Amino acid sequence: MLTLRVQHELELLKRHLIILKKVIDSGPIGILKISIETNIPDHLVRYSLRVLEQQGLITPSTQGAVATKSAKEAYSEFRTELEKIEDILEDIKRIGFED
Repeated sequence: MLTLRVQHELELLKRHLIILKKVIDSGPIGILKISIETNIPDHLVRYSLRVLEQQGLITPSTQGAVATKSAKEAYSEFRTELEKIEDILEDIKRIGFED
């Protein structure tokens, strides 16, 4: 189906944002604690932390992941980006799929 890739990417984005918010609110925080508090398996938490680190949003420490200075700013910018995605979805819905 055409939408499966989009659905997968949105689920991935959702997970990354949940984990980023947890690090911003509770950092430093370790993988197991994030996993327990979010109900996200630790291997998926580990992957998301790696992606967030590559994006410069978190940094590792001996006590766990810590949000960078730019993380809060980036987190608030996600709302604007999500609004753009919502606009695209509304445009797609207006195409019409009647039989």
